[in-house]
Amino acid sequence: MKHITILLVLIGTFSPILAQQTINGSVIHDGIQRDYILYIPAIYDGSADFPLVLNFHGFGSNANEQMFYGDFRDIADTEGFLLVHPQGTSLNGSQYWNVGSPGSSGSTIDDVGFTEALIDELANLYTINLDRVYATGMSNGGFMSFLLACQLSEKIAAIASVTGSMTLDTYDNCNAQHPTPILQIHGTSDNIVPYNGNTGSLSIDDVISYWVNYNNCDTNPTITTFPDLDPSDGSIVEHIVYTGGDNASTTEHMKVIGGGHTWPGSVFILPGTNQDINASNEIWEFFSRFDINGSLSVNEFENGQVTIYPNPTSSKINLSLSFSEELNYELFSSIGKQLMNGTIKSSYQEINLSHLKPNIYFLKIGNQVFKILKYEK
Repeated sequence: MKHITILLVLIGTFSPILAQQTINGSVIHDGIQRDYILYIPAIYDGSADFPLVLNFHGFGSNANEQMFYGDFRDIADTEGFLLVHPQGTSLNGSQYWNVGSPGSSGSTIDDVGFTEALIDELANLYTINLDRVYATGMSNGGFMSFLLACQLSEKIAAIASVTGSMTLDTYDNCNAQHPTPILQIHGTSDNIVPYNGNTGSLSIDDVISYWVNYNNCDTNPTITTFPDLDPSDGSIVEHIVYTGGDNASTTEHMKVIGGGHTWPGSVFILPGTNQDINASNEIWEFFSRFDINGSLSVNEFENGQVTIYPNPTSSKINLSLSFSEELNYELFSSIGKQLMNGTIKSSYQEINLSHLKPNIYFLKIGNQVFKILKYEK
C-alpha cells in the first residue's frame, strides 16, 4: 500500500471557517511530495457535502498561476464547491502532467495515482460529494483531464478541457467506466495544441467523435453561435452540442473560431483570447448539470416539449410547452445570481428581457436549465 502523508499550511484561521480560505497542502505519493492549493468558499461549513473541482495547470505553469488564470474562485463562492489546484512535477525544469506525450516518454511519474490519492485525502478532511468530482485544466492540464476520464473514471463525474486534447496513448488505452459528459473548449488558431492535431495529439474533431461514440450521443448536433460581445478580440464561438447520450450525458464543444492557445474570458488577456464567453463560467454551468450517475435533472423534457424562441434574442423570449403543467422558472446570470423568477401557467409564456444587458443567461424551468443568449439590437 502506498504511504500517503498530508501536510497542511493554512493561510488565515481554519476553524471555524467563516470566510473563504486558501490552503497550501502536500501529499506524499510514491515517495514524492506533491503540492496543491485548495480554495474553500466562505459558505462551506462542513454541514453539507460539496462538489470538488480539480483545476490542472498547463505545461510550464503551476498551481498558483492556474488559480488566477483559469479562475473559478468567485464561482465557488456563489455556487458552493471546493476548488483544488494540483501541482505537477518538473520535467527539464518545467512543471507538467505525465499524460504519455512524446516529450514525457519514459517518465515514471504516476499523476493518475496522485490525483486519486488527493481526492481520497481531501474527502477525509472535508465533506465532499464524491459523486460530484470534476476535472478541468488548461493545455497539458486539459490533456490530464482526459486522462482522468479514461483511467480514473470511477471517481470523475465529468471533465472539461481548455486548449487540451487526448494523446495517442490516452486514446489507445482509454477505459472509461461510465458515460462521461465532456466539454472541449478550443481555438481554431491554437499554434501550441493544433486544432487539427499533430504527432502527439488527436485532432479536436477526433476527440469529439470518440466521446460522442462512447457516450452513445445522437450524431447530429445542435449548433448555436454566441453573441459577438467583443468584435475586437478577432474570434467568435460556436457551441456544438451532442445530446441523447446514455444517462443523459452530452458531448459538447465550444469552438473558438480564430481563437488561440488561451483561456476565454480570462482577465489576463493574451493575444488570441476570446472575450465573448468566460470559460470558467461555462465549465461550471456544464459540470453543475451532472454527477457520476448522469444528469442531475429530475424533470427531463423530451425533445420538442419545450421550445424557446427567439434564441439568441434582443428583447424577449417566448416559451412554448407541448404539455399543460404549471412550472416555476428562474433566470440566472452567468455567475449564478438570480435575476428573475415566475410561474408558467399555460402552454405559452412571454418573458421580457429588454432590461438586461447583452450577455449569457440561464433559464431554469422546473429542474432543467436552458442557455439564453441576449444581444444588443
